Amino acid sequence: MIGWYVHHQGRGHLHRAAAVAAELDLPVTGLSSLPDPGAPFAGWVSLADDAGHPVEEVTAGGALHWAPRGHDGMRERMARLAAWVDEARPSAVVVDVSVEVSVFLRLMGVPVVVTAMPGDRTDAPHTTGYTVADRVLAFWPQDVLDPPWLARLGDRVVHVGAVSRFDARPPADPAPGTAVLLAGSGGNAVTEADVAALRAVTPGLTWTVLGGPGGWSADPWPVLSAADVVVTHAGQNALAEVAAARRPAVVVAQERPFREQHRSTDALHRSGIAVGLPRWPGASAWPRLLEQAGALGGDGWARWSSGDAARRAAAEIAAVART
Repeated sequence: MIGWYVHHQGRGHLHRAAAVAAELDLPVTGLSSLPDPGAPFAGWVSLADDAGHPVEEVTAGGALHWAPRGHDGMRERMARLAAWVDEARPSAVVVDVSVEVSVFLRLMGVPVVVTAMPGDRTDAPHTTGYTVADRVLAFWPQDVLDPPWLARLGDRVVHVGAVSRFDARPPADPAPGTAVLLAGSGGNAVTEADVAALRAVTPGLTWTVLGGPGGWSADPWPVLSAADVVVTHAGQNALAEVAAARRPAVVVAQERPFREQHRSTDALHRSGIAVGLPRWPGASAWPRLLEQAGALGGDGWARWSSGDAARRAAAEIAAVART
């Protein structure tokens, strides 16, 4: 049996876990403070919230990212994980993502598969978390994004490409004159004023806003896959979904720790897959940027997402579990 620790921030970690779990021929138990989503997970362990107060000395002297001293939720979270490991005896656990959980599980003798994150992950906690992993899965292509700190881990790293819940879903019929803005749900910097300005300078496009000021959509695929062009942040799930749709795109990096989105955006721009920007531009720039995205087209996204990344990731996880 396999465990899968799912980080609660945004929706992308859960979407990725579910897509890969569906490809595994071993039962998968989710471990998270998120609500139980049901299938394809065979079970779900609800973990206590480790945020809130009191919060003090969270880094353990710089060795970790989030280990608040004297925090009841953190203690309950780790105690629940330990009890589950003792009872379930998992063959391996995928951690997406937490340095603390990776190290904790490895101390209990559990093989750990860690998902890599883009950005400058050279700090001591990240180095420790990747070092203890039996396998590190990078959900992007090595020929587009190959950070030196990840390459140093050698053959424990496997680049499987992006995973989307829509990889096997046919696109909707084209809807000329439509565009989509993916603003995200994991914390964003796109305001209602930004959206209004974008609409004002593109009168020939009808915009659908998903996330942020536009609210959450459980199924963005029909409008996303039919759009002429997409504007998106550079979160891994958003990129995977735009890649699955093969839509021309402008990717705007949002501020995240370790310059996560900026490194992905730079790589996409250099490779010619999409137009990449380090920040939200002035309104007058949008017509030109959207024209540039249209000229690139959407076929380049096949480099980022081949469509079989969930199956490839499942094979790597199963191999660790069976070793």
